[in-house]
Amino acid sequence: MKSIVYNEQLATENAELRVKIETLEETVKKFETLVKYYEEQFRLSQHQKFGVSSEKSKAEDPEQFNLFNEAETTADKTIPEPKLIEVEKHYRKHRRLVNDNLPKDIPVEIIEHTLPEAEQICSECGGALHVMGQESRRELVIIPAQVKVEEHICKVYSCRNCEQKNDHTPFVKADMPEPVIKGSFASPELIAHIINQKYVMGLPLYRQEQEFNRDGILLSRQTMSNWLVRCSEDWFGQVYDRMKVRLLGHDVLHADETTVQVLHEPDKTAESNSYMWLYRTSGDAEKPTVVYEYQPDRKAERAQEFLKNYKGYLMCDAYDGYHKLSGDVTVVGCYAHVRRKFHEALKGLPKAAQKDSNAEVGLWYCNALFSLERKYAEYTAKERYEARITYSLPLAEDFFLWAKSVDVLPKTLLGKAVSYLLEQWVYLKNVYLDGRLELSNNRAERSIKNFVIGRKNFLFSNTVNGAKSSAIIYSIAETAKENRLRPFDYFVWLLKTIPSTTTGKIDELLPGSPKIPESCRMPDISKD
Repeated sequence: MKSIVYNEQLATENAELRVKIETLEETVKKFETLVKYYEEQFRLSQHQKFGVSSEKSKAEDPEQFNLFNEAETTADKTIPEPKLIEVEKHYRKHRRLVNDNLPKDIPVEIIEHTLPEAEQICSECGGALHVMGQESRRELVIIPAQVKVEEHICKVYSCRNCEQKNDHTPFVKADMPEPVIKGSFASPELIAHIINQKYVMGLPLYRQEQEFNRDGILLSRQTMSNWLVRCSEDWFGQVYDRMKVRLLGHDVLHADETTVQVLHEPDKTAESNSYMWLYRTSGDAEKPTVVYEYQPDRKAERAQEFLKNYKGYLMCDAYDGYHKLSGDVTVVGCYAHVRRKFHEALKGLPKAAQKDSNAEVGLWYCNALFSLERKYAEYTAKERYEARITYSLPLAEDFFLWAKSVDVLPKTLLGKAVSYLLEQWVYLKNVYLDGRLELSNNRAERSIKNFVIGRKNFLFSNTVNGAKSSAIIYSIAETAKENRLRPFDYFVWLLKTIPSTTTGKIDELLPGSPKIPESCRMPDISKD
């Protein structure tokens, strides 16, 4: 009887031990997974801090790289061993500044260096020396900005005879340009300089204030800010509105958005984020247009309102707000985001585990698709569409089927890359609907980069009006650069021209217009 009780007790203890062991094994597996995840994140963080930022890899050309049977495809036993040949040393010529690298119309000042007449005597025979040759070199000289005051005096004329003999004397006033801001000493050149420094060069107003003060000009940042807001409301706003109309007339657009902080915004704390949305034309546009739009949040309604009458393609990232647009908008996914995630997954692995890994396979597919796109660069839209259907689409579909077959934990870097591809496939495949579409949204990201750089310097906008004026000025400045205009010269011309331009002729002032003078255009600099 004691034996039976003992056996039952032993069996119960064994069962409890097995449960504890299974629980501990599950706990160990969870911690192992967690450790691997943190190791991945650590390696990726180290790569982002100290590694090369470029996502390029050796697998850029599918014809030069075969991931699955590299040795078999490159081996050929019939080819003899190469002979070693000694190559003579050679020296690379250093690139130097030559005339072809400078604008053709740049002024040239000749400075001649001659001997004094008293020294133009031969040291051997005492005869007179003559010029037998000359040596020359060229130097590029920069003259710092000069400040001056222009005092406009408008002459008023009257008739001397009428003054003496008639009851009524006619007066005639000479023509004088309207001021940019009435009651202010701001000139078009001064405002264009402030705009160029802040919105093109990323120099915040408080640093410009310091620079003016060093030159003895007491110009406060508050005054400069007021000027920019005033010019946006009075002049630039109508240019911005016409740019938006021109933008929405294209069939292919790109979109992106980023945060901006506004300190004094109604019903929001100073620490909360607002958003700067960006919409721009694609590479097929003859007159590229970039439009920023300030909004207090990132709600889907913001994109819906901006694109409410738009019909066409929209290249964007995976933000769900774009996927709620009307059926007239065909959303196109970005393969650069896919490649970036597989690149991060590869860099999150130990170096020994990277070769032949699933992360490398996924990256190879991405690089192969981009390699094909480079071959289509000079094609027409129709030719590119046909080539994509023949070569790119089958490869992309194979990429998708491969991703569906990959067994990976969802929270790992590779799991996130695979999940992103599978979830976005419905939008990624839309790139093959039209040859004018691009494989990535990098064009929009490049356009928004200048604002992001500026944001790091000026950190925030003080008011909503300031944020809106920044959106307007950034739009005009970026569009000017896209149309190969020099922003400073273009803003000077715009501020001198727009006060006397009627509403119906604003289109003649937009970047890309043939009415813009040649002095505003970037010089065509040839390169070696």
